[in-house]
Amino acid sequence: MKNPIKGRVWIYGDDIDTDVIIPGKYLRTKDMQVFAAHALEGIDPEFSKKVREGDILVAGNNFGCGSSREQAPLALKYAGVSCVVAKSFARIFFRNAINVGLPLMEAELECKEGEEIEIDLLKGKARTASGITFKGNQLPNFLLEILQDGGLVAHRKKLQEQPKEA
Repeated sequence: MKNPIKGRVWIYGDDIDTDVIIPGKYLRTKDMQVFAAHALEGIDPEFSKKVREGDILVAGNNFGCGSSREQAPLALKYAGVSCVVAKSFARIFFRNAINVGLPLMEAELECKEGEEIEIDLLKGKARTASGITFKGNQLPNFLLEILQDGGLVAHRKKLQEQPKEA
């Protein structure tokens, strides 16, 4: 995980559910490029063509509500999204995002679509291009460690490879 995270903003509203993040008809594959090509198709059919590596999603309340599909944060991650900032997250999406290594932060930001912002996950802060700083929820250290290792599977492998203390 890179920190701070800098990227161009895409803005979405409240109650963005997992069905619009990655529509169900694409769930039969394990091909991450298919997920990426159809990310946010249910709300913004051109998103996958417009998004660039490192871009940041900014949303309202209850981001990731709906089904518990792990493919939703995977679709965003493989589309190039470097972080999702929302006023609030559905709990299962929040944990799925951490588990697959997609950084996120709960915060209420005032910014414009296309603006570049900077997210400091370690401090729980976001700063706009105009220099306005917003305070968000700081992630606990154990979640930051999982993100820094690239997700839960990579984190567990790293822990298993560490020498055991006698």
